[in-house]
Amino acid sequence: MVIENFTPVSALIGGGLVGSAAALLMLFNGKIAGISGITKGILAECPTPQERFWRIAFVLGLIVGGFAMVQFLPAATAKVLSLNPIQLAIGGLLVGVGTAMGNGCTSGHGVCGLARRSPRSLASVTTFMGIGFVTMFLLTHVFGVGRF
Repeated sequence: MVIENFTPVSALIGGGLVGSAAALLMLFNGKIAGISGITKGILAECPTPQERFWRIAFVLGLIVGGFAMVQFLPAATAKVLSLNPIQLAIGGLLVGVGTAMGNGCTSGHGVCGLARRSPRSLASVTTFMGIGFVTMFLLTHVFGVGRF
């Protein structure tokens, strides 16, 4: 198996930026950078307008940053799977259900929880990464879906 476009330097820089952003959010807001929890806080009732504002700004920053990356550095972005909108919607809903069941997402457990040496986060990361590996293997090698 050949890994195309393996770029450890850009991966290291990206990981450093994600970790720095999570640390800065904790430092200045005292909040964990769990995207599902931040998004849930936008949709639920926030205690103050300031609370809702920083959450919306954070999510918009993710969207604008992703859009800018695709526009200005398209070679550095991920390949697109050949999935139809219904498959993408089902996948998104399953991710939402999974983050609700696991009380957090990859950013909350994987970045922040592991950095805090949380046993619950270690169990969550081990579970969702293992299920992700098995799902990707089954989809690509058994069912032939999403071949690059």
